[in-house]
Amino acid sequence: MSIQNVRREVMQFLEKNIDSFVETYLLPVEKIWQPSDLLPNSEKESFLEEVTELREIAKELPYDFWVVLVGDTITEEALPTYESWLMDVEGVTQKGENGDNGWAKWLRQWTGEENRHGDLLNKYLYLSGRVNMREVEMTTQHLINDGFDPGTDRDPYKNFVFTSFQELATYVSHNRVAQIAKKFGDHKLSKICRLIAGDEMRHHHAYSEFVNRIFKIDPSEMMLAFQYMMKQKITMPAHLIRESGDAIGTAFEKFSESAQRIGVYTSMDYVEIMQKLIEKWEIDKITGLNDEAEKARDYLMKLPARMTKIAERLVVPSEEKLFKWVQPALKV
Repeated sequence: MSIQNVRREVMQFLEKNIDSFVETYLLPVEKIWQPSDLLPNSEKESFLEEVTELREIAKELPYDFWVVLVGDTITEEALPTYESWLMDVEGVTQKGENGDNGWAKWLRQWTGEENRHGDLLNKYLYLSGRVNMREVEMTTQHLINDGFDPGTDRDPYKNFVFTSFQELATYVSHNRVAQIAKKFGDHKLSKICRLIAGDEMRHHHAYSEFVNRIFKIDPSEMMLAFQYMMKQKITMPAHLIRESGDAIGTAFEKFSESAQRIGVYTSMDYVEIMQKLIEKWEIDKITGLNDEAEKARDYLMKLPARMTKIAERLVVPSEEKLFKWVQPALKV
């Protein structure tokens, strides 16, 4: 049987538990927080007063912080790209003879939860008065237009490694932003980012559980997929980000430097996430591997130490880089 057919059968086997995955890792629409719960209520007389307070507190936050918050928001708002990519994964069927299969239903509900993140952050940025929203909006549209290739093809194994890693990375980023906002006295923004981080952690647990179950069914191929993704390195969703009038991908390095300068997401975080996945999936204890997968395991077990040495040598420029997203709004 071809590798593709085996993967399809594994996806069909896991799909039998999709309802329990939804119940365990996703929350009902009526019970989960919504963006309006965390922002000034425009129906109340106190709305303008609350907005004024929000704007005053926002003035205390540093430049690199705004760059990172804008970049995180744009990344969240490019959600249509991520949904369309995942909907094309082998084993996901939408609107077939019997309608959506279980995986398509999972992805739609996951997308519904994720959609709240960009919606909430965008509204906060708008109310803050600290960023150039037109520039932010153009960058978001460019990022969606330019597409996204995580290097996974339609392989569910590789895709689940990617989402396991990326959801945890997004948790780290939002949680660190929450900590910095709290440090500067913006407790509302801190709560916003903390709640978003909580969603990302739940989603990480879900996708990492999918991988864990695949390891029990098809260990060698899952090991090879994990090695493949770590060898080529995880592509960040915003790696093609650009500012208006610039070439594709030209803003990502500047954005990454801002994130590293204020400690929101660093090269060491990348290594630590890799190590956490190795430990979570108990890579050292998996049995039933063929020779090729054993070599892949050896590679994976040694990789964090190698990557740590590289990360420790990296030097982040100390000088802030100006962005069209933020600079115009700060000239007040």
